[in-house]
Amino acid sequence: MAMNARSITLGIDLGTTSVKAALLEAAPGDPSRFVVLASCARAARAEAVTQSAAAGPQGQEQDVSRTIQALHECLAALPRQQLREVRAIGVSGQMHGVVFWKTGQGCEWTEGEAAPVFEPRVVSHLVTWQDGRCSSEFLASLPQPESHLSVATGFGCSTIFWLFKNSPEFLKSYDVAGTIQDYVVATLCGLPRPLMSDQNAASWGYFNTQSQSWNLETLKASGFPVQLLPDIAEPGSVAGRTSHAWFEIPKGTEVGVALGDLQASVYSCMAQRTDAVLNISTSVQLAASMPSGFQPVQTPDPLAPVAYFPYFDRTYLGVAASLNGGNVLATFVHMLIQWMADLGLEVEESIVYSHMIQAAAQQEDTCLTITPTVLGERHLPDQLASVTRISSSGLSLGHVTRALCRGIVQNLHSMLSFQQLKEWGVERVIGSGSALSRNEVLKQEVQRAFPFPWSFGQDVDAAVGAALVMLRRNLNQKEA
Repeated sequence: MAMNARSITLGIDLGTTSVKAALLEAAPGDPSRFVVLASCARAARAEAVTQSAAAGPQGQEQDVSRTIQALHECLAALPRQQLREVRAIGVSGQMHGVVFWKTGQGCEWTEGEAAPVFEPRVVSHLVTWQDGRCSSEFLASLPQPESHLSVATGFGCSTIFWLFKNSPEFLKSYDVAGTIQDYVVATLCGLPRPLMSDQNAASWGYFNTQSQSWNLETLKASGFPVQLLPDIAEPGSVAGRTSHAWFEIPKGTEVGVALGDLQASVYSCMAQRTDAVLNISTSVQLAASMPSGFQPVQTPDPLAPVAYFPYFDRTYLGVAASLNGGNVLATFVHMLIQWMADLGLEVEESIVYSHMIQAAAQQEDTCLTITPTVLGERHLPDQLASVTRISSSGLSLGHVTRALCRGIVQNLHSMLSFQQLKEWGVERVIGSGSALSRNEVLKQEVQRAFPFPWSFGQDVDAAVGAALVMLRRNLNQKEA
């Protein structure tokens, strides 16, 4: 009997470049903690030529069948016995993007080599969040949203507007739409219409998080095909149950409404409401849970450095997302390597990294100031980088690397400060991400700028977060 009592949840994250699956269960003797039993990631390799010729080179699309293939490769690699004991499935994925399909014809279930699988049928490509077909002129021609979030290219509703105006024939083949994660949930449960959480709806634009509804009147007045918009459901709620056995997972297993990858990633690390989560990998995200009762002002402000995204239980995350993180350090390393090549010397990238971080670790302070915004920021797209306060005594590799790490952190701090986090009730910061874990100097600088207690070493993981939401839901139901 004890074996049957295991409550294992499967978490899936459908990312831009990879697909990940993780199996979780509550820690023995401490249900508030969890254990990752197994996980697997596979490259999606789903980039595809755009289906609408008018989108031109700015179009960014992915072949959904390749993403599903990568998902099935992940599941095939997980232990079969543990899949048999899965009681619930949580799904998250890349936000903003849109995929179209035909009700009742979106997929076909087949007996795969080892297990039942589904294959996409009357399904469009996924137009991803990186899609650039909506020019600033086109976006300016769209109606003003009744929402606190502005609309950008790559957002679901902008893309639908573009297709409606530029490729109306294309839309006639389909009658529903959603994010890639909404498609997977609808397919697993055999839902006639997709359900969408407010997390993903807000990422599409033209969604009011206070009223939990699409801007239907505004959209209808512009001729937008509103019948394509999904129905809204609470994140953390159940969308349905699996309509088929899937690999070893039994038919009738609960599937949660799909989540945004940002929210699922934060949820995987944020043990307490008073934790903030800082992730520094290629770019930087600093997220904190807003005090309960917080409501964002319902007019978009594209110049604001902090954006507010729906989280769980009608709360919001305040997020500062900087485009300048580990990529800035990589740019600096490539510059050094190029300079050395110009001088006739060859040196390995890994050696440059380790030497520059070592040099900066010994150089505890510097007067040199580097503003590292080589990529600009979403709220300051035209900003470039600069170096100031240069003195002859502050030009060593240690000085420059220390100033660069400090600059990355100071840039983030200018977007979301220590003082602001304190006012929101933050008491601790969880540090994660490859650029932070490998760089002692960056760790010192984040602790200097944000003097909270810190916890390093736990990486954000959207698949784990998606599973954890369902695991906690099932444990709460048992207690109730």
